[in-house]
Amino acid sequence: MSVIGTKTHGYLDYIVGVLLIAAPWVLNFDRGGIETWLPVILGASTILYSLLTDYELGLARVISMRVHLTLDFISGALLAVSPWLFGFEDYVWAPHLIVGLIELGVALLTTRVTGTERRHIPSHGTTVH
Repeated sequence: MSVIGTKTHGYLDYIVGVLLIAAPWVLNFDRGGIETWLPVILGASTILYSLLTDYELGLARVISMRVHLTLDFISGALLAVSPWLFGFEDYVWAPHLIVGLIELGVALLTTRVTGTERRHIPSHGTTVH
């Protein structure tokens, strides 16, 4: 089920990217370890591959929406399990788990074909994806 359009997804990408970069300091869990730098790296990565994605808010448009959503899914899964995977769950876990699960949900609920990829066939009146 695709309920989030690619343009909306694009706005979410940039917002979440900035929030992930700022989270360790805004939410006061900066210790200088992986709990701090993983969200920063994933946030910066999200912004970078969003700029490269072939969707309404991409600039270079070299990455397909399907690849983009796969990267979102991997990023969300890694963020969600990171407190237990890297052993910092006794210090902080909620922001990583919550944002990771949200990323997973958004990746699963986003349309995989951008508005720029859809073509209308006049003779049949259908849209090809």
